[in-house]
Amino acid sequence: MSDAYQFVIQHPEMVTGWIVDHLCISLVAIGIGAVLGITSGIFISAKGREHMAEAVLYLAEIMMTVPSLALLGLLMVLLSRIGLSAIGFLPAVITLIVYGQLPIIRNTCTAIRQVDPAMIEAGRGMGMSERQLLFKINLPLAFPVIMAGLRNAMVLIIGIAAIAALIGAGGLGVPIFRGLRNARMDLIITGGVSVSVLALLVDGLMALLERWVTPKGLRG
Repeated sequence: MSDAYQFVIQHPEMVTGWIVDHLCISLVAIGIGAVLGITSGIFISAKGREHMAEAVLYLAEIMMTVPSLALLGLLMVLLSRIGLSAIGFLPAVITLIVYGQLPIIRNTCTAIRQVDPAMIEAGRGMGMSERQLLFKINLPLAFPVIMAGLRNAMVLIIGIAAIAALIGAGGLGVPIFRGLRNARMDLIITGGVSVSVLALLVDGLMALLERWVTPKGLRG
């Protein structure tokens, strides 16, 4: 541990660069993943789409079981076939988006389905359209559960993002894999501890954001 501390003290710019790269990859992935996941969750939560919801969630669960390296390899082949960059930022972000979908879709779908039907009927009685019901009743009431899914996805993505170093996308996986290749325990500890601390910090910030944007009446 002391060797890792000395490495951080002696190379602050290098460590900062790895952290920034890691955050960039993770934030882009969670941003795109949140839009896709919440939209999908809203779509499959509607009445009459139960079978579709089961299929979508089952597919998301299957994708979670695929080893990250295998998914990266598959994406590299597919991207090269269509003329896009098969290494670096793009395949890493796509991989992370895929892994972050399950908690977002599942929480969004479950939260909207669990909204009190009496609240929805009251909204209809006031003359609200389906769109108004979604944005003024369903989503606000479901928001705490949706945010919990986003927090889980964010922590998951930050952890998995370490594999991005294998395809030249940078991040905190760089010192981990470099340390493994060269038997440098200080690099391994630096990368591993940094990923853990970063995940904890982001989870804490997401918790504060969740409380700040959740309506007062829904706060525990």
